[in-house]
Amino acid sequence: MDFGFLVEAFKLIIEPSNLILIIAGMMMGVFFGALPGISSSMGIVLMIPFTYYMGIIPSIILLVALYAGSAYGGSITAILFNTPGTPAAVATTFDGYPMAQKGKAGKALGLAMSASAFGSIFSIIIMLFLAPFLSKVALKIQSAEYFALTLLGIACISSVGSKNIVKALITGCFGIIIAMVGLDPMTGVSRLTFGQINFLSGVEFIPVMIGSFAMAEVFKQVISMKDKEDMDSTNKISLELLKLKELLKHKGVLLKSSLIGTVIGILPGTGGSIASIVSYGEAVRSSKNSEEFGKGAEAGVVAPEAANNAAAGGAMIPTLVLGIPGSPTTAIILAALILQGLQPGPQLMSEQPLMLYAIFFSMLIASVVVFVGARVAVKAFAAILKLPYSILAPMIVMFSIIGSYAIANDMFQIWIMIGFGVFGYFMKKYEFSPASLVLGLVLGRMMEENFRRQLLLTEGDYLSFLTRPISLIILLFVVSTLLYPYISKVLKLSNRFTKRKAA
Repeated sequence: MDFGFLVEAFKLIIEPSNLILIIAGMMMGVFFGALPGISSSMGIVLMIPFTYYMGIIPSIILLVALYAGSAYGGSITAILFNTPGTPAAVATTFDGYPMAQKGKAGKALGLAMSASAFGSIFSIIIMLFLAPFLSKVALKIQSAEYFALTLLGIACISSVGSKNIVKALITGCFGIIIAMVGLDPMTGVSRLTFGQINFLSGVEFIPVMIGSFAMAEVFKQVISMKDKEDMDSTNKISLELLKLKELLKHKGVLLKSSLIGTVIGILPGTGGSIASIVSYGEAVRSSKNSEEFGKGAEAGVVAPEAANNAAAGGAMIPTLVLGIPGSPTTAIILAALILQGLQPGPQLMSEQPLMLYAIFFSMLIASVVVFVGARVAVKAFAAILKLPYSILAPMIVMFSIIGSYAIANDMFQIWIMIGFGVFGYFMKKYEFSPASLVLGLVLGRMMEENFRRQLLLTEGDYLSFLTRPISLIILLFVVSTLLYPYISKVLKLSNRFTKRKAA
């Protein structure tokens, strides 16, 4: 690392014009991330035309600040409305929304904001010092490891996404089946389309996510309020700000989740969805009060938010150092870099070190701005819940329709969203897991492609998943995650029996 370039990059970033761009990008990122379906990818695409005449460094600063802000924005609607703004915020709904229902919306948002900033700053520091080394490690990860990693993500969500593990596994498998709709990725043959042309391109996960969470929650609230003949929100909303000492109680979860998120984010093509679910599952597994998760546990907000923001930072490592996008959003950032005349890859660090460090510092400052600025905005976000639900419900429906339509400018996506809204309502009613469904869909395609690719490479050798050390270790984690609830019950019963026998 050249500390001379590091100092020059820092001086460049703190220039007033560049600081304004960072703040503006962060605020736009939070806005785009908070709107279901209007993701950071779309936000960056919309901003690229405005960057053509800004110069290389200012334009990249704006785009990466928007990227950093959007990673936090998804938690806002996840906590307030049980509607994840991005797939990476799905796990935040598990405990964030129950906290809001208990009148702790301000505290939940404060936890999410602080954990997001910590995870992002953690991953950026890792980027500064270990980017070349970690990029070489990422190149050793192949199809078998990617398949094992997606399996771990689904195993984690299946063990924590529902009170009933069997129901969670059923909905997770159903999500995987939906992921198979469309053209076969290997042969190009259509499957599960039932003669519908609209299904040839597959089922988009954004309308499914919006329907299963947002519309299903609206249906649930409206029906329950109709039964009570009360269409107004009666919950008392606490607008308390989070104190730093309350965050420090979760320092172990913060560090562990940030590390998980950074490592998973470095792997090209994974993204924050897997990171947030794996870290949430690990937080449940290692907690002494695991029964509190899903009911408003603070650690249940801290773990996924620290992880998905760390994954956002980690995804920049293969993007910049290898020229391989670490996530769909970084693929667009990669395209923006190329449009500006830069060629990301190993030569970027040797030929453009100032640019590389400027990108790191812009993300770092954007994360600090989130940490400081969002603390002021927490009360404003939480105050939204004071509105009568007769006003909130139409707003949620409107954003759901806009978000679904914006995916492909196609009315068919709105019908999918509404259909899964009805389906999601019945899943909630009968205690199935909408999160397992969505994550099965998100991870299913990646799982199938890597599973089949590995078999093609090894000429059908199924044991190849077990003979690769990293893949084997991850698969052992999968087995332990699935069996942990049963093992913990047996251990608790044996401990009680031992204590009674001793007494």
